[in-house]
Amino acid sequence: MKQIMLGMLALAAVAQAQEAAPTVEEIVAKANRAAYYQGKSGRARVSMSIQDAQGRTRTREFTILRLDLEPEGAPGDTFSGDQKFYVYFERPADVNKTAYLVHKHVGKDDDRWLFLPGLNLVKRIAASDTRTSFVGSDFYYEDVSGRNPADDTHERVETTDTYYVLKSTPKDPKAVEFASYKVWIHKASFIPVKAEYVDAAGQKIREAQALAVETVQGYPTVMKSSMRDLRTGSVTTVTYSKVEYDLGLSEEIFTERYLRNPPRAQLR
Repeated sequence: MKQIMLGMLALAAVAQAQEAAPTVEEIVAKANRAAYYQGKSGRARVSMSIQDAQGRTRTREFTILRLDLEPEGAPGDTFSGDQKFYVYFERPADVNKTAYLVHKHVGKDDDRWLFLPGLNLVKRIAASDTRTSFVGSDFYYEDVSGRNPADDTHERVETTDTYYVLKSTPKDPKAVEFASYKVWIHKASFIPVKAEYVDAAGQKIREAQALAVETVQGYPTVMKSSMRDLRTGSVTTVTYSKVEYDLGLSEEIFTERYLRNPPRAQLR
């Protein structure tokens, strides 16, 4: 009788664990929220170091502003809607006053602009350029604002004590340089801590890592990350500081007008 009771308790525990385990769709949604939707707005100072295969290093220093827009018909839910990003470069001198603006759209291609102060030119970035280098780094333009989860199919390939491991495959393989990628998502915070991209031959070509995570205003926040390009041997490391959330930013800031005239009060 005791063995039967123990067996029933074990089965109940397994059933409860299975019931509590999130679906793949839930994991993807929560990871996307943790990576790109903490708070309703945000600001961070960023130091970027780009090291090539020969050990030569270049740096970038800039500030990122972010504003989330509430999806229509879903008041208060800003975890999957459109967003606006403003990136303002300060150092080194050759990128000083360069500004990058993104209007991220969930249901269609993003709108992106780059202001080049040396030419006094606002350049529209085509949707096809999202998988190209962001200001000479190993991050792509798409990495800055995030890839739309709907562009890929997702499956859970492993669950460990600490991580959910998902494999994602692009629905349009011709639009990207990778065949698939795997992401290790922290079970407690849903922060994606590692991503590996492979080509059609199964060779790993890029690797992203979260190197440090802290809690800021109650939100788990990546404070240091890296992107490594295994084809070139280059690696870019990004360190975040002065991170703040829920700033009450005005949507007016995220317009072409402010590419040439940066919102200095909000950038401080």
